[in-house]
Amino acid sequence: MISQLAVSGYRSLRDIKLLLAPLTIITGANGTGKSSVYRALRLLADVAQGRLINSLAREGGLHSTLWAGPERISQDMRSGKFPIQGTVRSGPVSLRLGFSGDDLGYAIDLGLPLPGSTFAFDPEIKVEAMWTGGILGRANLFAERRGPMIRVRRAATGEWRTGMENLHPFDSMVTHSSDREDGLEMLLMRERMRNWRFYDNLRTDVDAPARKAQIVTYTPALANDGADLAAAIATIHAIGEGAAFNDAIEDAFPGSSVGSGEDGSIAMRQRGLLRPLRASELSDGTLRYIMLCAALLAPSKPEILILNEPESSLHPTLLDPLARLLTTAAKTCQIVVVSHSERLLTGLAGDPDTRTYRLEKDCGETFLHSDEDHYFRWVWPSR
Repeated sequence: MISQLAVSGYRSLRDIKLLLAPLTIITGANGTGKSSVYRALRLLADVAQGRLINSLAREGGLHSTLWAGPERISQDMRSGKFPIQGTVRSGPVSLRLGFSGDDLGYAIDLGLPLPGSTFAFDPEIKVEAMWTGGILGRANLFAERRGPMIRVRRAATGEWRTGMENLHPFDSMVTHSSDREDGLEMLLMRERMRNWRFYDNLRTDVDAPARKAQIVTYTPALANDGADLAAAIATIHAIGEGAAFNDAIEDAFPGSSVGSGEDGSIAMRQRGLLRPLRASELSDGTLRYIMLCAALLAPSKPEILILNEPESSLHPTLLDPLARLLTTAAKTCQIVVVSHSERLLTGLAGDPDTRTYRLEKDCGETFLHSDEDHYFRWVWPSR
């Protein structure tokens, strides 16, 4: 399980650190930085897919994604006694992302390209580090990248050796270092990061793929847009948590059940109707709730599953069943939910495995508030 997340210099996230629980809720008013937390997690996942630089380019490049305020904001600036203004920097321009668990940790530091670079808007990877345990230190560091060079600690002797010396500034050691002898932990970390799962585009419009007939084949995880919904539900019933799926549907729609229809679409049977309803006949909210059931109860469990505003299109009466569904799913898979629904938060209140963060902004900077102590020590790799 990922227990710690740290972000520095990304949009309004000047410097935040979160302790993650089996179920973590990120909430707050519009513009407080919820989407930035979600995007930061996506950027970390993109590292393992080799898409980090392209993802930042789609956001406008490093200059558009960096923290736009001064390096430091004094109390007099926050109180309005002095105007907020930049000062002489004490450190390099940097966008840093990192996470750790009880077993492994990873951090990456991106900075400005060298003057005269052909790709002036693309960031360069300056430093990467992997370590065992929660806090980075000299003793538990086992792989690091500085500029174009990668060093790996030998598993047998603990001595350092050079792995690569000509790594491009836009390539990560996560994807380009494949040392099977001394880099087993790196390979494990790569596969774990590639297994992160995100849902922020479950389509329910009239032309949504989930409303169309599909080929029902083995599908252990729902696609990001819900395109293979019927196949995912059939797989859940065949080899997954079919009973939990049926309970979640019954909880939201008493007397109803959902399965696969003969034409390859989903079929929802409701008490009192003589025929099942096809996906094309379901409301947006009903279809979205069914897709959330398929996503959260999939047989293939990711390292972590992240949902962005799952309450969209849902009637308020479905938020309590959704809260119970999230609580059930979090027993077998770590989940992070970005939401601004107070009713959903109320439904999750009191669960010992749930941690809630409320985001607020002050002078353009995002701050975290939690009912529980969420402070911990974090060490970034130095350049």
